[in-house]
Amino acid sequence: MRRASIIVLASAALLIAGCGYRPLYGTSVDSAGVSASLSSVAIPEANDRLGQLIRNDLVSTMGSGSGAERYTLIVKPTLKKIGIIKQPQPSVTRQAINLSVSYDLLDRGSGSTIHSGKTFSQASYDVVRQPFADMQAETNATERAAHEVAADIRTRLAAYFSTQR
Repeated sequence: MRRASIIVLASAALLIAGCGYRPLYGTSVDSAGVSASLSSVAIPEANDRLGQLIRNDLVSTMGSGSGAERYTLIVKPTLKKIGIIKQPQPSVTRQAINLSVSYDLLDRGSGSTIHSGKTFSQASYDVVRQPFADMQAETNATERAAHEVAADIRTRLAAYFSTQR
């Protein structure tokens, strides 16, 4: 019984070692790694507050601008507000922010698109008919949605760069 379990564990270890598993943020002899590629992405200034939220989150998590910029990331957000719960005489209603973002990663040398994608997020909030509270709840929901799409874009770019090594 003990011998069989040792054989099974040894076989599993050999299989895992031979499968080609690489950590996403690991480095190798021939590559600087995903974090170096992420830091070489330039993200242009945004025209509106929503774009600015997404850009700032990406810049702070990717380390953009800290290395030689080889790529440019173009981000195009679209925001929609929808009512989730509406009643004839509600004291509280529920709204949702639907944020969809398309992005293109451009090679600065050739100017061509080398990776593109779309992502989305939905964040909801209560409307309590208090102007300041409603405005703050909407702002908070927008910021949460922007943070989610920025994290998703960063993860997708990291996955793309890890396959290019």
